[in-house]
Amino acid sequence: MPRAQIKNEKTYQKLRDKGESKEKAARIANASAAQGQKKVGRKGGKSPSYSDWSKDDLMKRAREIGVEGRSSMNKSQLIDALRNH
Repeated sequence: MPRAQIKNEKTYQKLRDKGESKEKAARIANASAAQGQKKVGRKGGKSPSYSDWSKDDLMKRAREIGVEGRSSMNKSQLIDALRNH
């Protein structure tokens, strides 16, 4: 059943089947519907690796995207949580 906020249901469902979160799948599906899959696929790679970030910067990013339990995480746990959110 199509959802109003999901612009590319097929892409969304493929991402969910791969194990991506609902939020991440929706972001990617909507971006690919608006800009085209090829353009979205070339988009990444401009930010340094999370392992190069300071713990404070990782905490700020985790707060921005709503990672729960971030205050008790160490740096490697924050990196894992951000990559899998």
